[in-house]
Amino acid sequence: MFGGSGHGGSYRIARGVSCRAQGAASGRAWVLGLEERRKRERENRRNAILKAARRLFFEKGFKPVTVESIARKAELSKGSIYLYYNSKEEIYTQILLSDIDKFHERIADILPGTTNGYSATEALVRLAGVYVDFFLNDRELFRILMTFMLHTTDMNLPEDLNNHIVRTTNRTINIIEQIFRYGIERGEFPKTINLRVNRNAIWGLLNGIISLHLFTGLEAKRVEVIHSTIKAGLDVYIRGLKLHDQPR
Repeated sequence: MFGGSGHGGSYRIARGVSCRAQGAASGRAWVLGLEERRKRERENRRNAILKAARRLFFEKGFKPVTVESIARKAELSKGSIYLYYNSKEEIYTQILLSDIDKFHERIADILPGTTNGYSATEALVRLAGVYVDFFLNDRELFRILMTFMLHTTDMNLPEDLNNHIVRTTNRTINIIEQIFRYGIERGEFPKTINLRVNRNAIWGLLNGIISLHLFTGLEAKRVEVIHSTIKAGLDVYIRGLKLHDQPR
């Protein structure tokens, strides 16, 4: 009798412990699920704010846009915006930085020193192609970037944010310079070329042609016109560069 009673008691205790353990596990899972759901909601709101701000900066430029107008566009309260960003300037900076980083990821295999086997000329042409396609697929970003480049002093961005954007955009210009250095090392370009002048010239060529055609002319022909004009411009420029040191 005592033995039977003891086994029954042990079973009830073990069962109780098991139920409590299951309950605790379920509680932890519920808390983790709630945290994950809240995390997704915060990320969704953050993305909604950036998406709304992008559209407004594209349509109106920088100055006319306010935190209030971003909140209305995102269908959030003004207070909700400040839970995620301190100012319109910070939102603007976040748009530029995150999207420029995406561009740099796309050109990683073009850079000199990778195992791609490209010549410097091929690297410049491929870089130009990726650059053009990136902004053809994101015209809002191109206009936002050009607004920053052309009206930096008028925007009155805090110095730290302004410097952060400049450093990030300069990465692209520096990549062009790396390609020129690579071309000099390979004997593809003359050693006497001015790296700074030539990298800025290519940067200006790309942005100038995109700016000229991206929002004008027949929509159906814009892609073809931009690609063909940049290809022709690069071809003339590179041929001239290679002739730089040849006797006249």
